[in-house]
Amino acid sequence: MGGDGEDRGGKQRKRDEDETGAGEEGGAAGKRKAEGSEEDGGEAKPVNKNKRYRRDKPWDSEDIDHWKVEPWEKGHMSSALLEESSFATLFPKYREAYLKEAWPVVTRELNKCGIACELNLIEGSMSVKTTRKTWDPYVIMKARDLIKLLSRSVPTQQALKVLEDSMQCDIIKISGMVRNKDRFVKRRQRLLGPNGSTLKALELLTKCFILVQGNTVACMGSFQGLKQARKVIVDCMNNVHPIYNIKALMIKRELSKDEALKNENWERFLPHFKKKNVKSKKPKPDKKKPEAKSPFPPPQPPSKIDLALESGEYFLNQEQRKARDKEKRADHNKEAKSARDKERAAVFIPPKERSKDKRRAADAAGDADGDVLARAKALKSAAKKESAKAVGGVGDFVQKSRKADKPGK
Repeated sequence: MGGDGEDRGGKQRKRDEDETGAGEEGGAAGKRKAEGSEEDGGEAKPVNKNKRYRRDKPWDSEDIDHWKVEPWEKGHMSSALLEESSFATLFPKYREAYLKEAWPVVTRELNKCGIACELNLIEGSMSVKTTRKTWDPYVIMKARDLIKLLSRSVPTQQALKVLEDSMQCDIIKISGMVRNKDRFVKRRQRLLGPNGSTLKALELLTKCFILVQGNTVACMGSFQGLKQARKVIVDCMNNVHPIYNIKALMIKRELSKDEALKNENWERFLPHFKKKNVKSKKPKPDKKKPEAKSPFPPPQPPSKIDLALESGEYFLNQEQRKARDKEKRADHNKEAKSARDKERAAVFIPPKERSKDKRRAADAAGDADGDVLARAKALKSAAKKESAKAVGGVGDFVQKSRKADKPGK
């Protein structure tokens, strides 16, 4: 036993000595490298202590595009999926008719990827799940995004683009960012702009599809575009006007076209806006003349007990109070009954007849009106007779003149 312990101790000491020697050699190599760099370029560049012993990896090359999404072909997966994955989401009632009409198109596109889908009109839900024919393990996440977009009023043809590898989606919930409802509606309208111009400009700059619907904003595009769109939308709901972010995006787009400035820091070119709190002028209240204040405090209002003592109610027992309340109710009911009886009896009261003098005056006024009408008719008939006579006289004169012109008479 003792020999075994000594052997183990000797091996451990030897291993420690080897590690110490290797560390010294590495330190010496690092010093030589630093000295060589100082001789070549003067001062040595500072190295991050976390990356001091890090070796270069094959994927550290600048030629590799780390954002590129490699296409997934049908034969890449050697066997079928072992477990079934499923997602479901609810949709509002007003989308039921549209989804019922467009569901065959959605089913046909998902069947190409080996995804089964179901539209439940009773529960108002859509669900997707993997099958044995699914050949892309990530397509179930794309199908989940698809049914989310369809429930948020995105058109079917636009929502189906999310199944592509280069297209991503982001649904931003904006309802909880502003407490006041009126303020929330105004900021949401500010995001849209007049006739949707602000939203259209944001779509052109970010190369994303953006739809504002109710309490959410649905975005579809690349990762970089979604990141920019989310920043603008969140800032807008936090009371930063979208025009400031749109201006910065326009400057960035122009700088990205310049090869000399493409890989430099753009902070010096971007505008920096300072937030200013402009206090609104409140109308000044009219200054009233101070009233002469009395040095004495106001009189104390009487308490309930004082009022009961004055009215004598304080000295009544419970039975007497009940009897008094009963009398009050009876009086009140009696008054209400008499008022109702008067209203009912008012229907049977005959209207007042006019007096004889008033009747005679009305008849005289009627006779006067009849005389005026008769006189007007007589004048009209006389005028007609005069016009007929005038026409007849002209005709006789013409006939007489014709007879006079005839020869032999």
